[in-house]
Amino acid sequence: MQAKNLEKMIESGHDSALLRLTLARILIRQNDLADAATHLEKAVQLDEAYTAAWNELGKTRRLTGDTAGAAAAWSRGIEIARQNGDKQAEKEMNVFLRRLGRVIRRQR
Repeated sequence: MQAKNLEKMIESGHDSALLRLTLARILIRQNDLADAATHLEKAVQLDEAYTAAWNELGKTRRLTGDTAGAAAAWSRGIEIARQNGDKQAEKEMNVFLRRLGRVIRRQR
C-alpha cells in the first residue's frame, strides 16, 4: 500500500493506531523520518496500549538522533508492555534501551 492511500484514509476519518503505524513504517522506508515520527506519536495518542507503536517510535527517534526521545518512548512502551503482560515487547524494548544507554555513555 502506498503512503498517499493511507493518508487519504486518515483524512476521510478512518484513523487508527494500526493505520498510523503502517503509514509510519512506509515513511521510514522512504527515509521520511520526521513525518514517520509524527504519525507514530499520533498512533500512541490513539491507543496508548499499542506497544508496537511505542517501540517503532523509539526506533524512529533514535534514527533522527533524538536519544532522549527514544529513551522516553521505549521507557513508556516498557511500562505499557508490563501492564499488558506483553513480555516479548518488553524484552525487545529493554534491549534497545540498554543499547542506547551504552551509546550515550560512550559519547560522554
